[in-house]
Amino acid sequence: MNILIAIDSFKGSISSVKGSEAISLGVRDIFQEATIFTFPLADGGEGTVESIVQATSGDILEKNVTGPLNEKVSAKYGLSGNGKTAIIEVATVCGLPLIPPEKLNPLKATTYGVGELISHAMDEGCRDFIIGLGGSATNDAGIGMLQALGFRFLDAQGQEVGLGGQALLDIQKINTDHVNPHLKQCTFRIACDVNNFLHGESGAAHVFGPQKGATQEMIKELDNGLKHFSEVVLRDLGIDIQYIEGAGAAGGLGAAFLGFLHADLQSGVDTILEANNISDYISKADFVITGEGKFDRQTSMGKAPIGVAKLAKEHGIPVIGLAGSINTEEYILNNEGITTCYSILNAPMSLKEAMEEETAFQNLRFTVNQIFRLIKSLKQ
Repeated sequence: MNILIAIDSFKGSISSVKGSEAISLGVRDIFQEATIFTFPLADGGEGTVESIVQATSGDILEKNVTGPLNEKVSAKYGLSGNGKTAIIEVATVCGLPLIPPEKLNPLKATTYGVGELISHAMDEGCRDFIIGLGGSATNDAGIGMLQALGFRFLDAQGQEVGLGGQALLDIQKINTDHVNPHLKQCTFRIACDVNNFLHGESGAAHVFGPQKGATQEMIKELDNGLKHFSEVVLRDLGIDIQYIEGAGAAGGLGAAFLGFLHADLQSGVDTILEANNISDYISKADFVITGEGKFDRQTSMGKAPIGVAKLAKEHGIPVIGLAGSINTEEYILNNEGITTCYSILNAPMSLKEAMEEETAFQNLRFTVNQIFRLIKSLKQ
């Protein structure tokens, strides 16, 4: 029997790697000789690096880079098994968790460290990049990252501007004479499910600024800066970054990737599934097991388990869905490819207890054990 396990993390409870281990044990409790393939999933945010590294037998590298408030932080990124692809989650470099709540300030926060990680990966020989956007504390339109890669943003006096969103209004000219030459050989795939434009009412500052600590005065200044920056980019480089869907992602970091680095914007789920080459394994499976912390209508809107289920449906492979909780109102996931689904909770308990890693681990193992006991009985 061939089993493919492809679950997302149960956020705040158990990682996709640990959850996959529990499910594997549950299967082997009943079918000891089963062939099991595990693909821990993510949707472009937390867990993206871990997912692709494990699936490709890659490595995790670590580098000291510039953090969001211009301090040094230790950031990790993934290297694929063939050594050609780097996987970077921007949140590990300039993410919200790196800044105490009282110090959040998107006027000062920078993406410079993202560019340093890219440079380090290029020195390691990488020319293909998968970038997970999400969770950033920045609103600098990616100029920090671009500065680290050799782009120069000059003020009215011909001097380089500073770091952070506050520098956007100072930019009067863009110089590309010293851009890292390796960038011409690189391709970038951006895992992101945000389609906001760069500025305006649905832009980076207005929509995402408040969660990054921006006051209404800051939002106005940041939005004006993003608008000004887009005008300078159009004038100097002939690139219209304002009307690119996804340009507003990660405080405008999407604009830097899409406009300056000619990145390909993809659904986070599709990026992970493609990078893991999961379709080939699904076609050989007898059962696919997927899951996440909660199944609800949002699951059907492009989240990882549905990406897996749709692929399995194409191959006619039954899918078992596992979740901590299942919202049964207007439940539509069976139509999307999930054959049957189960909550792993097996007794009344508090949310805190249910989310403890050991509890989730044992509940996953027990639920899978029981499902495959039934499957075994039907095969006899």
